[in-house]
Amino acid sequence: MHAVVLVGGFGTRLRPLTYSIPKPLLPIAHVAMVERLMNSLALGGVTDAVLALGFKPEPFYAAFPNGMCGSIKLTYAVEDTPLDTAGAIGFAARVAGIDDTFVVANGDVLTDLDVASLIAFHRSHDGEGTISLTPVDDPSQFGIVETDDSGKVLRFVEKPQPGETTSRYASAGTYVFEPSALKRMPGDAKLSIERVVFPSMVEEGQLYAMATDDYWIDAGRPDTYIAANIHVAKLHDSAVHESAVIEEGVRIVDSVIGADVRIAPGATIRGSVLLPGAVIQAGARVENSLVMGTVGSGASIGQCIVGADGSVPSNLSATDMKFPSEDKSTA
Repeated sequence: MHAVVLVGGFGTRLRPLTYSIPKPLLPIAHVAMVERLMNSLALGGVTDAVLALGFKPEPFYAAFPNGMCGSIKLTYAVEDTPLDTAGAIGFAARVAGIDDTFVVANGDVLTDLDVASLIAFHRSHDGEGTISLTPVDDPSQFGIVETDDSGKVLRFVEKPQPGETTSRYASAGTYVFEPSALKRMPGDAKLSIERVVFPSMVEEGQLYAMATDDYWIDAGRPDTYIAANIHVAKLHDSAVHESAVIEEGVRIVDSVIGADVRIAPGATIRGSVLLPGAVIQAGARVENSLVMGTVGSGASIGQCIVGADGSVPSNLSATDMKFPSEDKSTA
């Protein structure tokens, strides 16, 4: 079975980390985000995946030089211009020659969803498409999906106000489609699956949804990326990479420490992710932050992002800042 994996975003919310590493290749507890997704898809029966890329395919070629990610064979669909979700799916599916039932997954979603169950649900309902749903605490922050008792989607309600819907289920970013759905997604122009394709399928009674209460998180924001790392690290007892060098007197609380990280004496790391190669100098304090570069001695940072080229000056106290701060949006 084929999957289309959407990995073409610019990762703007995780800049400046994503200036040097595409978001799907950032680690979740020492394993690339996209690799964890591929492992989940493989358990569901996926054997081939096409990565829908909008830019910078070279890091993916380098990460998977033999064209394999675990047991899944990879192909690449690189867009000349951004095609949005449905455009990207249609384009990638044609590049891969997909002509049978296929899965679509968002590359920045981490979930325990049983993909095989979603596929089985899809096949039992004879629709053109099936989407996975997840419960959310605050429906007003999501696109909410209403279904009937059979699972047929009745309508989408975007960020509903109180009293506008009784549903608390949002689309969880994993879909199953019949190849006939590709007629709705020609792949030659920008097209939204949420605003155009799904509503047309609902109108024709061709879209179903399966709700589960599995672990689910959009790991594309700084806070959720940290949360995803800590969640997975606790599951696998892998908070600190074996190659990290941690000196005496270091305090680490609810954090993930990546490969080749160096932490000098007296530093405190709390609720943070130190990515491979990060350097934390003596007495520094890092809280709720992402660090790929260097935090100077005695510095204290909270809710900050330090990119590969970033350096926090010694003894600086900073909150909600990025290092470096210059705009590299075209990088």
